Parts: sequence; C-alpha cells; structure tokens
Amino acid sequence: MITGTGTGVGKTVVTAGIAALAAANGQRVAVLKPAQTGVGAAEPGDVDEVRARVAGITTRELRRFPDPLAPDTAARRVGMPPVRPSEVAGVAVELDHGHDLVLVEGAGGLLVRFDPDGGTLADVAWALGAPVVIVAQAGLGTLNATALTAEALRRRGVVCTGVVIGDWPDAPDLAARCNIDDLPVVAQAPLIGAVPERAGELDPVAFAQVARAALGPVLGGTFDAKDFADTHPA
Repeated sequence: MITGTGTGVGKTVVTAGIAALAAANGQRVAVLKPAQTGVGAAEPGDVDEVRARVAGITTRELRRFPDPLAPDTAARRVGMPPVRPSEVAGVAVELDHGHDLVLVEGAGGLLVRFDPDGGTLADVAWALGAPVVIVAQAGLGTLNATALTAEALRRRGVVCTGVVIGDWPDAPDLAARCNIDDLPVVAQAPLIGAVPERAGELDPVAFAQVARAALGPVLGGTFDAKDFADTHPA
C-alpha cells in the first residue's frame, strides 16, 4: 500500500518508482488505484502516469470521479457507487494471483473516506495484512502529518515499511535538512527514500535510474539514509 500525508506529496511518482525497480528485476507488477478523483473521463489519471514511465505492467482503476474531492464526497455528488474497502481488497487479491507484486495507491491521505461508512485505505491494508509505505513532504509541517499517519497505522496493527520523501527539493531549506533525521523518529519507521522533485517529468530510462538511487533496498533501490543525511547536513 502506498499512502501519503496528504494530496500532492508524490505518491504516484513513488508508486511508479517502486514498480519500475520491481519490473526491472523481472517481477510481474500490478498497480491498483481504487479511486481517482478530479480527473475527467478522457484525461490521464495516476495509473496512466505510472504506465507512461513503466512498460509492461498491469494497471487497474476501479472508479473515477470528476470532482477534486475525497472519494466518498466525489461519488455522492455525481450519484455513483462508492469504492468499498472490501472491493479494493478483493481486486488486490485477484491481481495477486497473476503477479509478483501488487501496489495499491491511495487517494489523498491514509484516512480519506472511500465510502459513507468511513472505509479507508487503512482498512484495506488491515484486511490484506499488507505493509504500507508513507510518502511525506520534505519541509516544514511534515512531521506532524507523518506522525499522525504512522500512529493511525499502529493503532490498526498495520506494518509501516518506512517513509519516502516524495518531493526532495533541489535546494533544501533548514527544515527539510533537519527532517531527514526527524522523520524516522516521529514515524517510528526508517527513512527509505527521497525522490527528487520533477522526477516524474523524466523519460522512462532516466526515471528508472533516478528511482534506483532514490529508493532504499527494501524497495529495490540503493538509497542509504545515512549517506543522504551526510550529503545534506543540517
């Protein structure tokens, strides 16, 4: 499961990076997007962005809602059926039968409501026993959001694989540099990556190279948090 501390933190780029590394190692990869919001029928969504950077993978999008809102609200506004955690879990299990790795990218943050009953991505992770990667912002304000996300996972008994900074800036400020050390503390989970900003604009070959350097060994890359911190001292 790939979740974020909010909207626009880099979940799709991180998902694509993990998929690219797994595919390069010969794994059969599927990427599942339960709910795509704020995108019209003819516009590219997150799975399209992933597929544009990683060839030969399976992608599934369960529901698309035109309004840029939480999935439950967006579904209600247009009179469409909501996405239920049980449906997401069922499709993930189906994909698992024919793939080595299934990545599920959430919408917004971990506890964004999928349905009127308050179902969330956390419920999907719990039902499947799947670990979760938290994608966080680099700068000021990220520590609180990351701590709350990690705490919500722990309360549900869901394993957090680690934290990936989804938008590491070219010129990091003091807060961003300090957060390299502070994010693992507040999340109680390791820092397992830092993806450079604008990585999603690269062609597939260059993107795969950047992903390998930006993601840690647990995700198939070579990123080392200590080396990264030494390179960006506070």
